[in-house]
Formats: sequence, C-alpha cells, structure tokens
Amino acid sequence: MHASSSRSSSTNNRPDEHRDRTSPLHSEGKPPSHAPSSPGLTLVATPIGNLGDFSPRGAEALASADLILCEDTRTTARLLTERSISARTEALHEHNERQRIPGLIARLQDGANIALVSDAGMPLLSDPGFRLVRAAIEANVPVTVVPGPNAALTALVLSGLPPHPFMFIGFPPPRSSARKESFAKLHAAERAGLSATLIWHEAPHRLAETLADMAEIFGPTRPCAVARELTKKFEEVRRDTVGELAAFYASTPPRGEITVLLGPAEPEQTSEDDLDTTLRSLLETHSVKDAAALAATAAGLPKRTVYTRALELAAEIKAAKS
Repeated sequence: MHASSSRSSSTNNRPDEHRDRTSPLHSEGKPPSHAPSSPGLTLVATPIGNLGDFSPRGAEALASADLILCEDTRTTARLLTERSISARTEALHEHNERQRIPGLIARLQDGANIALVSDAGMPLLSDPGFRLVRAAIEANVPVTVVPGPNAALTALVLSGLPPHPFMFIGFPPPRSSARKESFAKLHAAERAGLSATLIWHEAPHRLAETLADMAEIFGPTRPCAVARELTKKFEEVRRDTVGELAAFYASTPPRGEITVLLGPAEPEQTSEDDLDTTLRSLLETHSVKDAAALAATAAGLPKRTVYTRALELAAEIKAAKS
C-alpha cells in the first residue's frame, strides 16, 4: 500500500482507495467487467469427479442465474443439492440445441441471466453449447465464463507426455473403419509436420479396440497414456506404448471416464517393411482398395504406388492360404 503515516485511521481502513485500479479485481473481489450475476450467458465449469473442486464463484453464478441450461438436469441437480442451490434448470443437448437457440437468444436480449453447464468439466468441449455461444456473440449478448476442471488438461499434465503443443480431438468415431480413417488423417498431418500430443476421450467399452487401431495406424511403439477416473477415489494413469496398453486393456476391461493421450511422433521415414506391415494388418479387415487408401494417407505416399503394393501382398496372402 502507498498510504503515508499522516493519513487518518479511517482512510487507512479503506484499501480500495489505494488498490491499483488496473488490477483484475477490485476490493470487493469482483471483476470490473461482466460478472456471472449480470444479464447475459455464463459458461460454468463443473467438477469432473470430485465435488470439492467446484469453485465458490461457480456456485455464485449458478445461484444467481435465472435459468441453468444442462446436458442432463438429473446430473446437475445433484451438484445443486450439494451446494444448497435452488434454481430453475432446463435441458440443452445435441438433439435440441438448434431448436432452442432462437428462444434463448430472445430471453438473453430481454436481460435474462442464463448459465450453461455440462455434466462434467468445461462446457462445449465434447459437449453441447457451441452453437448457443456463437449465436449469443453474433447477437451482441454478453458472454463470460467461470473456468474450472477439465479432464483433457488434467490428463495432459499427469501423462508425462509433452504438454505443448497439444491437440484435443474429442471422441474418436465409434466404428473401427471410420476411426482408422480419422487416425490416418492425423498421421498424415504428422508426416507433413504436425508434432503434438494428441488427446481423445473414449468410452470404456471401446478403449481396447481404439488403442489397437491407434497401434495399427500410428505404430505400436508410440508413447501413450490412459487416464481414468480423474479426481475420483480410483484415479489411475497408465503410461506405456500404445501397443502395450492395447494388449493390457484387451484383457483388463476398464471402467469410468477415460482420456487417451498419444505422444508426438519421432521424425522418421517410412520403410518398405513398415508399409508392408501396415498393409498386411489392414488387409485382414479391409478391401485392397480401402487398405491401400488408409496406408497411403498414413504414410504420405502416392495412392497408386501403395495400391500396387497392396495388390501384390493380397495375392501373396491368398496364395499362402491356398
């Protein structure tokens, strides 16, 4: 403080007189701009497993909201009950978001204070809400956020993998063929220069298959981490190669919320043996055309060249079986 000894005691008891007004907080501890209790849309992060991680500011934002938009009102109700918050809740999810936006924007423009939460973590990340936020911004409605827990970032800092740069992708496609195609595009981007830790969420019943597909497309020796039940009693992070983790979870089905992280690739050139290994694996479950397309994308090689090699390998495999 910059008060001199000649100031009266009443002045010395008013710290706001001397606080730097460029500070993000005033003496009352409230932000000088749009606050969560003001009219507008407030995105509120919720716990990813431990209710103790819910911030006082988040509780204040929900308690002061005219309406709380939730993925699942039942899940949000448990959090509200825990914090003794009485508030009106309505569902906003991927099946009704488009239809609800016009009415919600009208309410926001009329001065409503609306909060948006997901079942766990930060809204919008693998959760609904992006369309509403974009519509609010386009309508010049005030939008703010109360930050907090996030599963992807929590897993990243626990993984032991390079924390930056990283790329959060969300959930991979549920079907293996589409999943492999998605992975092949990412692997092609790596060959074009992308070097980042890749992050996905995944359902426990698909984890082993997803890891196996990763091992097939990215290579079994890539460093990988699987984070499970973060911030909960049985929190676990397994770190190994993606091939070893695929084998482990194939025999040990997991439970709970899961985040998968794949470390960046080491710069290398695809050898002919590597291409053959990839093609042989893909030919077990794909047509020659599809296997060649996936392998060409992953390796960054001309499709015609890879297709010719795939035909040769398919003939060898057929001859070996006859």
